[in-house]
Amino acid sequence: MDSHKLKVLFISSEVEGFSKTGGLADVAKSLPIELRNLGHEVVIVTPFYRTLKQREHAKQTHLLNLHTDCSRPDIQFSVQELSLDGIKVLGIDNAHYFDRPGLYGEENNAYPDNGERFAFFSLAALLTALAEDFSPDIIHCNDWHTGLIPYLLKSRFHNNSFFTNSKTVITSHNSAFQGIFEKSQLNLIPEVSACMDERVLENYSYINFLKVGVLYADKVNTVSPNYASELLTTLGSHGMSNHFIERISDFQGILNGCDYNDWSPETDKLIPFNFDSNDLTGKHKCKAALQEEVGLSTLDVPVFGMVCRLTDQKGFGLIIPILERFLKHNVQLIIVGSGDPSITGHLTALAGHYQDNFKFIDAYSNELSHLIEAGSDFFMMPSIFEPCGLNQLYSLAYGTLPIVRAVGGLKDTVIDYDQDPDNANGFMFYDPNPNQLLNILRRALLLYIEQPEEMLRLKKQAMQSHFYWSDSAKRYERLYHDALHLDQHWEN
Repeated sequence: MDSHKLKVLFISSEVEGFSKTGGLADVAKSLPIELRNLGHEVVIVTPFYRTLKQREHAKQTHLLNLHTDCSRPDIQFSVQELSLDGIKVLGIDNAHYFDRPGLYGEENNAYPDNGERFAFFSLAALLTALAEDFSPDIIHCNDWHTGLIPYLLKSRFHNNSFFTNSKTVITSHNSAFQGIFEKSQLNLIPEVSACMDERVLENYSYINFLKVGVLYADKVNTVSPNYASELLTTLGSHGMSNHFIERISDFQGILNGCDYNDWSPETDKLIPFNFDSNDLTGKHKCKAALQEEVGLSTLDVPVFGMVCRLTDQKGFGLIIPILERFLKHNVQLIIVGSGDPSITGHLTALAGHYQDNFKFIDAYSNELSHLIEAGSDFFMMPSIFEPCGLNQLYSLAYGTLPIVRAVGGLKDTVIDYDQDPDNANGFMFYDPNPNQLLNILRRALLLYIEQPEEMLRLKKQAMQSHFYWSDSAKRYERLYHDALHLDQHWEN
């Protein structure tokens, strides 16, 4: 393995342990730690939100000005330092942009100035690196919130010797979210708001942050090989296929890992009983504890769990039409999550009609999420699209068989029982059709009822499926070196 150690500036709008709305935060915690473990020097930059955990432990290290070069006054911000497992975390603190109840919005409504907020954040992150005297080899950008950074490196900072050798990588964690805004939100960065290049300003009137990042970064990746393939197609690219195809020689998919420090049934402190693949007694006890926790009878019936944001992406357009038919079987179903009010309304109404075997919890609870993974027999992820997915990885670790649609990272990580029973670790269907989902749910139910020994074998086999962040970090390490054009020998 190459011995050249890198300085990595890792920029993310959320980081697990500090702020979180989804899987991006998990990556922004686990990947920097593994890169550090490989010997690289990593600094994380993230917004210093009002709701940021550990705010009280932060210390201010800089008070900086962002020059707007326009009629508006300079924007002052401070840099607040925290630590993540010994890695420096620098929070960009500006009350106007980040002293708000939510990260991106409130009550399912995005903040109307999100374009300006994250344009500011992108520029402030680079100014913070300058103030820290941290001259990075790699600037790792994440999602649309940081999409301006590769362009800024090639425009405003093009002749700045501090960034002369810096290369950019952008990871798209979910390309459905692209950050599209009118150019009026970019007035604090004149070289963007006045740009006459349609690659930056489409119709000279609005910007797609993710598109700019994809077109200007030195390397581009997404979070699973299969999702990368989907992004090259018209159907699966959320309208971005031409841009990914344009960068195809610099584009790849790198599968996310699973943080087994947090998600291991052997050591999980958030579940009442620990267990491993050699002895599932603790899992059976967790099942009873889960049933009691949500108010279901502690019967020996299959428990199906689901924890997610309530959005169309997660497959509720497939679930709701067949839910009543499914609940007529001798099953129990627990869904935990919040989001779209129309989905919430449907689930609440059905839970009222099927109180004996369906519980819907309109909230997110980390403790309950762990208990569902540990205590359920099956975990439902019938996603319309899923860049990588993390819950199926958690489910596998706990011997909870994932039931997924063959998209994105779900297809990369789940092996279907009917297709390959000897190596299977779950169930998979293809067509985004409610009846196809119902068929696969019934197939899983039959296995549970008719073949308990085979069900036990499959659970144990699922627990042998491992997806380590250390492996993912080595692939990112190679991507970084490719970005730097280092001609080194790499071991497999």
